[in-house]
Amino acid sequence: MRELETEHADTAVRKYAYDFDYRMHGYILRRLESHLPVGRALELGCYHGAFTRRLEERYADLTVVEGAADLIAVARSAVSSRVKFMLTTFENFEPNSVFDAIFLIHTLEHLDDGAEQLARIRLWLNPGSGRLFVVVPNAHAASRQIAVEMGLISHASAVSDGERAHGHRRTYSLDTLGAECRMAGLQVIDRGGVFFKPFANFQIDALLRSGVIGEDYLEGCYQLGMRYPDLCSSIYAVCSR
Repeated sequence: MRELETEHADTAVRKYAYDFDYRMHGYILRRLESHLPVGRALELGCYHGAFTRRLEERYADLTVVEGAADLIAVARSAVSSRVKFMLTTFENFEPNSVFDAIFLIHTLEHLDDGAEQLARIRLWLNPGSGRLFVVVPNAHAASRQIAVEMGLISHASAVSDGERAHGHRRTYSLDTLGAECRMAGLQVIDRGGVFFKPFANFQIDALLRSGVIGEDYLEGCYQLGMRYPDLCSSIYAVCSR
């Protein structure tokens, strides 16, 4: 039985979200920018509303579905009253019309049956110009492969104890993400990586605080990520119905 109200809590060894995670939101939207349609938007999962706030800047008609009431309370305070929040699970959500843009950002890895839910989400898309944006952590990120060689995790696609405590069910690579989208009946029109990642999230936070690296280093990692998508922090798929 899922405990959605507790999965987002920090643990003694791992925070649910680091400063680096919030920085990634800007890089993710830069990478997806050319595909963003106009119209009605749906965000599936909101955490504290940082990405919701960015979406609100682009979409006047934005609906958010979240299964944890305390997260909705925090996210609601971060955005304007025009954003509509629905307290329900994705499995129980039944929209009354289709959406032009649906965002599943660092959420698919939390779902018990990703392909099954993607098949349902597909039906919520505008059949013409509708786009689904799926972004997940990358099993083959450079930092993660280093962790394998250090013996911190058994293999690249393993779900670590810390990830499992935060509700992760699987870890995707570019090929498995694409395969799961296609299995759901979606057409993958673009996929790639966002931000070459040489360090773990907490290490990047510490390096920024100490001044060892700065914004120019982060921009270099973003640019390098377009050349080496398989080594990026996150991977994405842009899909149509």
